[in-house]
Amino acid sequence: MNAVSQLDQVKTGPWNGGRSPWSVEYGKIMMWFFLLSDAFTFSSLLIYYGAQRFSKLTWPAPDKVFQSIPGIAEHGAPLVFVGIMTFILIMSSVTMVLAVEAGHRRSKKEVIGWMIATIIGGFMFLGCQAIEWTHLHHDGFWWGQIPSAEELKHFFLKPEDVSLIAAQQFANLFFTITGFHGFHVFSGVIINIIILIMTINGTFEKRGHYLMVEKVGLYWHFVDLVWVFVFTFFYLV
Repeated sequence: MNAVSQLDQVKTGPWNGGRSPWSVEYGKIMMWFFLLSDAFTFSSLLIYYGAQRFSKLTWPAPDKVFQSIPGIAEHGAPLVFVGIMTFILIMSSVTMVLAVEAGHRRSKKEVIGWMIATIIGGFMFLGCQAIEWTHLHHDGFWWGQIPSAEELKHFFLKPEDVSLIAAQQFANLFFTITGFHGFHVFSGVIINIIILIMTINGTFEKRGHYLMVEKVGLYWHFVDLVWVFVFTFFYLV
């Protein structure tokens, strides 16, 4: 069966619009449009964070805030835990690539295996993020809430650099932006589960193509790419 729907076929009538300017399936173009609009949303949030970050003389130091491995080490391991989170998400992107490639070969068994691996990676990332949120909340950070001035000294490079305004801005934006990204990851996991069920039921075999797996893969790769920028802004800068 041809993977191109009737809407994407060449229209030969005088009032039918002629040939499409892109040799891309309609649904894939719509996915790119959605991802572009979502990129604008994430960009505006990160630009605002950057504006707040560099308009302040001092800011909580990432090496001080994110130096624990929950359940293993409370101090002395800066950015190790978020590095593990990033590795998990990147590997889930790799398994998604392999799922899409298997779909091109119409290998149902391989698609199922790689989709399961991608879903597990997504859940692992969300679990790590929940642990990190819980740890920061235990330290006193939350929306509209920060540790006491005395406790904040542990999260700035120098005790005299403590700024209540900067700390509050950091907390609000951290939970908002990482929460928004986490919502995207959760949505992607749910969609991947739906696609997995459809694959197991043989839906794509009946259609004669696994184009839907590729569309979902675009979304998943976008979520991974956005995390690279979130990681850079919050954990490295």
